[in-house]
Amino acid sequence: MRLLLCFIGLLFLNSCAITVPIVDKPIVFKEQRKKLTREYLENRYGITQENIQINPKMIVVHWTAIPTLEKSFDAFYNESLPNWRPELVNQSALNVSAQFLVDLDGTIYRLMPENHMARHVIGLNHAAIGIENVGGTKETPLTKAQLKSNIKLIKYLKTKYAINYLIGHYEYTLFEKHPLWKEVDEGYRTQKTDPGEAFMAKIRRATAKLKFKTNPSLVP
Repeated sequence: MRLLLCFIGLLFLNSCAITVPIVDKPIVFKEQRKKLTREYLENRYGITQENIQINPKMIVVHWTAIPTLEKSFDAFYNESLPNWRPELVNQSALNVSAQFLVDLDGTIYRLMPENHMARHVIGLNHAAIGIENVGGTKETPLTKAQLKSNIKLIKYLKTKYAINYLIGHYEYTLFEKHPLWKEVDEGYRTQKTDPGEAFMAKIRRATAKLKFKTNPSLVP
């Protein structure tokens, strides 16, 4: 069973006095996914490199719009995109993923190495750490426990990496004229609403002391 992939032990990660409980629950990340990731970096961003490491400059918060942890995990698990996602597979066969997945009860799962590229946001994957949240629909709204865990995780990541920006997925197109933007196809965009403006507003209030930069298209 895939649940066996979840390490039983709870890992406590410490960085500059920030302690965050994280459970490792790895998705498939073998040579095929690495190959597809390298191809994505080259074909979509014009970046050629032997490894798939990123230099994180941004955190992007998402929701999965899937009601359970296991079904959300299954969406990211395989290396290649399923056939029912033609709007994405036409651009690359690399499956979507994120570095982190937060369950409805607030448990934080790490799906892959934090500094490896995940496909979760157009134009910015090469510099972005993704946090996915289970749910997000009217039937399964995001929870207070998820909010608290997102805030803790963001504080931890900010102390570990030189991260300048914190955005909701719905804000990604604000960076189209920013130096971090690398997507070569001007027609490749998808409309997003996750994780909701209210959820992001609460996160921003709680992380205001971290002094993230203002999104570029919002700067006067």
